[in-house]
Amino acid sequence: MNEYSIHTACDEAMVVGECPLWHVAEQALYWVDIEGFAIHRLHPASGARRSWKMATEPSAIARAERGGLMVALRSGFAHLDTESGALSEVAPAPFDMATTRFNDGKTDPAGRFWCGTIYEPRDKPAAEMYCLERGQLRKIWSGGMTVSNGLGFSPDGRTMYHADTTSHRVTRFDFDPLTGQVWNERDVRRFPTDKASSSYGGRPDGAAVDSEGNYWVAMFEGGRVLKLSPAGEQLDEIRLPVRCPTMVAFGGPELRTLYITSAGKRPAAELAQLPLSGRVLAVEVAVAGREEAAYRD
Repeated sequence: MNEYSIHTACDEAMVVGECPLWHVAEQALYWVDIEGFAIHRLHPASGARRSWKMATEPSAIARAERGGLMVALRSGFAHLDTESGALSEVAPAPFDMATTRFNDGKTDPAGRFWCGTIYEPRDKPAAEMYCLERGQLRKIWSGGMTVSNGLGFSPDGRTMYHADTTSHRVTRFDFDPLTGQVWNERDVRRFPTDKASSSYGGRPDGAAVDSEGNYWVAMFEGGRVLKLSPAGEQLDEIRLPVRCPTMVAFGGPELRTLYITSAGKRPAAELAQLPLSGRVLAVEVAVAGREEAAYRD
């Protein structure tokens, strides 16, 4: 495995940092703090920061073709004008907000915004997958997962990746970018579920697909990011100074900086041992990523 030098991109601790997103035109990094009810922006070259507070938890963001960001909130989808700060509703939440919220999300090559949910009681696999296409929200599937995560699309647009964090499973689907249809789910990799076992290495959380088609996934409670081949072979591992990375995104001028969000809402003993928990980390990697598609109205 390669040796990596990790540095802190943002030294402010997030409660639950998530969904890093690199904006190529702005050369800026966006991300959310779910339980901090905020969206953040960093311009690494200048160090300039900006934040927007939300009324309900933001969990996923995407560039909007018309400018600004599309945001998945507990209350539904909204558009954030990053110049004025105005937030306008696009589609209300189609679920019971007392038990469910949106979680991980990603745009497909055609500009649809896919977002799965988290069923917070976690006593049954009741999470769902939704797709926002030109302002219209549709349910794609229901059940079979508890915490939807790890969305990503292959460079040719023919494969969609998904992870159910609760079942410690990464899967892939055949995908038609013209119609948005998904079918033929099969395993990419299953990870050990026994947390007391020496083989336990965390649960798959958020992910990104690089320009060569490999799947980089943050392993929550595993203190690492894994690089997997499309067939699920472990190609590389990045050991981190935090126990709970949450998601990764490629950024920087050449898209070779891997940004990693993490959770700061952790036990006191863990925070004392791993004081960078909750920070946004960055590491230079050899392979470039790809710019995520913008949501199309």
